[in-house]
Amino acid sequence: MADPGRIRVLLVDDHQVVRRGLRTFLQVQDDIEVVGEASDGEEGVARAEELRPDVVLMDVKMPGLDGIEALRVLRDLDNPARVLVVTSFTEKRTVVPALRAGAAGYVYKDVDPEALARAIRSVHSGHVLLQSEVALALLSQEDGGGQGRGGSLTEREREVLALIAEGRSNREIARALVLSEKTVKTHVSNILMKLDLADRTQAALWAVRHGIGG
Repeated sequence: MADPGRIRVLLVDDHQVVRRGLRTFLQVQDDIEVVGEASDGEEGVARAEELRPDVVLMDVKMPGLDGIEALRVLRDLDNPARVLVVTSFTEKRTVVPALRAGAAGYVYKDVDPEALARAIRSVHSGHVLLQSEVALALLSQEDGGGQGRGGSLTEREREVLALIAEGRSNREIARALVLSEKTVKTHVSNILMKLDLADRTQAALWAVRHGIGG
């Protein structure tokens, strides 16, 4: 029987030695439980649907269905797991697609073990988690005029943006601000349009960068 107080984690990586190392470390964490493993994206999706973990640690480069495509499939299936990408690939071309496919965070395989445990706890709590160089890579994609556009946001839009920066879902934002989800979706669309941003992840990073929430 699963312990409701523990974060249930699925490991998806094509290298057995990596999975073994992650499992060995995570098994000593009192609040984290490794519930399964998968060696490629297709198996990872199947195991995520079967096990319904809280967090999936997903590699990007894998044979067959890669991590980014697996993320898209999980998103389309409306799987509730939060996906933390853990990879040795640092190119910007893998960072942005992974985040836009639905990743809740992105760290590198050389991350300090304790930092990895904190990252798992952070994404499980609903936050967007990026190592600093990853955040800079994504932020560099912003239009340089984005900062000036912040002045066009209404007070309500700034409140919504602050909650986006905290990793809140539309439902949670609606509850916090006593609004309908439809109204929140409209505010989010307006925020992205006014700031010329592509998605919620960029909005969250923009907000933190400019001192709004986070």
